[in-house]
Amino acid sequence: MLPLKDDVPTRTFPLVTIALIAINLAVYGYEFFLWWEPAAAAHPALGARLYRQFVLEFGLVPCRLRSLCPPALETALAGAPAAPLSVFTAMFVHGGLFHVAGNMLYLWIFGRSVEAAMGHARYTVFYLVCGVVAAAAQYLQSPASPVPMVGASGAVSGTLGAYVLLFPHARIWTLMVFGLFWRIVAVPALLVLGFWFVVQLVNAVFTFGRGGGGGIAFVAHLGGFAAGLLLVNVFRRSRRHRRYRWV
Repeated sequence: MLPLKDDVPTRTFPLVTIALIAINLAVYGYEFFLWWEPAAAAHPALGARLYRQFVLEFGLVPCRLRSLCPPALETALAGAPAAPLSVFTAMFVHGGLFHVAGNMLYLWIFGRSVEAAMGHARYTVFYLVCGVVAAAAQYLQSPASPVPMVGASGAVSGTLGAYVLLFPHARIWTLMVFGLFWRIVAVPALLVLGFWFVVQLVNAVFTFGRGGGGGIAFVAHLGGFAAGLLLVNVFRRSRRHRRYRWV
């Protein structure tokens, strides 16, 4: 089930959503450059090392927040931004093409409407706060982990939580794949995001205590989603939200 677009009409230019996508793609472009710039292309091990160092320095390494990292890791992170700042820088670093592409697709589909409902400034703060809450949730699961946490998933999950309350009757054009067969159908937002939530919850339960499954921080996704549900009415515009007729 892959969402492609929604049917929510908006009259506001999604300035913040586009800016967030542009920043994330620019950072990933730099990560890609570290792998493939001329010197690294000639020495693949060098490119891999530069990339890993970048992710380590700008990702959120949980053990740094309470000085629980091994001495060797502390040395490797000597030039990294302060640990609290990495909570924010980690939101713009990704671990691969599909990672950044998936997050940006969800941000584009659902972020525009939430931004229109909140306004540019409020949505910016909302997005960052959801990312912080998501990081905190993952940190509480494994505070001594030396594995860097990266990606916009937590903040984007907050956007999904807000969307499901703001536009529960919206329809999402979704790619459905059944083996060799596929079809694009309009699915209610509650069903699409409800299915997404159940997938995250099930995976979080089965991987709890192991820092996520397959390198995915499911607890962070749930934390961000919960933050979006709880904070949407704090950040939405004060005037009554316009109701749309879904067609």
